[in-house]
Amino acid sequence: MNAYIFPGQGAQFTGMGLDLYENSPLAQELFEQANKILGFNITDIMFEGTPEALKETKVTQPAIFLHSVILAKTLGESFKPDMVAGHSLGEFSALVTNGALNFEDGLKLVSQRALAMQKACELQPSTMAAVLGLDDAIVEKVCAATEGVVVAANYNCPGQLVISGEVDAINRACEAMKEAGAKRALVLPVGGAFHSPLMEPAREELAAAIENTTFSKPNCPIYQNVTANAVIDEAAIKANLISQLTAPVRWTQSVQQMIADGATLFTEVGPGNVLQGLVKKINRESQTASASL
Repeated sequence: MNAYIFPGQGAQFTGMGLDLYENSPLAQELFEQANKILGFNITDIMFEGTPEALKETKVTQPAIFLHSVILAKTLGESFKPDMVAGHSLGEFSALVTNGALNFEDGLKLVSQRALAMQKACELQPSTMAAVLGLDDAIVEKVCAATEGVVVAANYNCPGQLVISGEVDAINRACEAMKEAGAKRALVLPVGGAFHSPLMEPAREELAAAIENTTFSKPNCPIYQNVTANAVIDEAAIKANLISQLTAPVRWTQSVQQMIADGATLFTEVGPGNVLQGLVKKINRESQTASASL
């Protein structure tokens, strides 16, 4: 069975999407439509912008979404997913490509999500850190024992978790992780504590936008970050999407469940190949590929 997977923030690079724009009239049309919807020429930043300009959350999230969704749409009849999943932001790309959301609504929600997250980041100094070489249960235990807000945020693959929270709490937790035997506990260069309780203001703002958006029955199941289970009910998809901002990304569990449900090939759609690497670390036997025009 074919599983299509969609990357999240961090996969961006200067020049992303330019090959699609130059080689596909459909891609060109969708990129121009996106510029109008967003009210600024995101294509200029994607194709020619500096890494710093691309790193701005309000640019990064729509840019990765556009690269992924437009690539999927240019694949035409060869794009036939039996199941889909996306890492954090990538969940929106997955929902557009499996028919649950239309292109315009998906892009508007991603843009609103990015702005809401940016605002939440500015309310309180917060960050994230990668923890390598510890069991999930130990990471969770250290987080629970650390003073302040700090939680497990991204279950990327066995032995690789990202924690999220207040700056001081993250620093304390990193020291405790090393004492507990972590190979590394490294603060990441991110703007805030994504997938933690500190994103509550953004969750509330996005909830209203999601509730006011029409979702359709998807063409195939989506394995959502919050539950790591197959979902096809529109109301459940909405609820999980709202919870996603303050809940952890259960990527390891999602991939394991997709394999249990019959996934044999994981095709990454969008910039980079980070997710293929994670899939291989979760299950060495799995076949992976990159989608290309």
